[in-house]
Amino acid sequence: MAYKIKSRIWIEVDNTTFLGEGRVRLLKSIKETKSLSKSARELGISYKKAWNLIDSVNKKADMPVVVRKSGGSGGGGTTLTERGLELIEMYDTINTNCWKYLDKQLKKYSLD
Repeated sequence: MAYKIKSRIWIEVDNTTFLGEGRVRLLKSIKETKSLSKSARELGISYKKAWNLIDSVNKKADMPVVVRKSGGSGGGGTTLTERGLELIEMYDTINTNCWKYLDKQLKKYSLD
């Protein structure tokens, strides 16, 4: 039997969530779809919830994370800024390092 420690990581600012698994998943989807509405559908959440999550990240970040372009003849869209891409990479690195650390800690103990 293989034991595994599970954890969830999130980053807070002023005691409220800034970045967590769900927000990062949404950012990654926006990176691929270039659309907030498509990303919301893909993740099974309402457009309003997706917008609120992205708006919250944008307001708490030191620089814009997502930019929206209004529709028109060329259509609209949503794209990540360089800062948005950096935040995804930062979060993924922190998460991976945390899991590696927890796995090492678990190996110190025999649960068999």
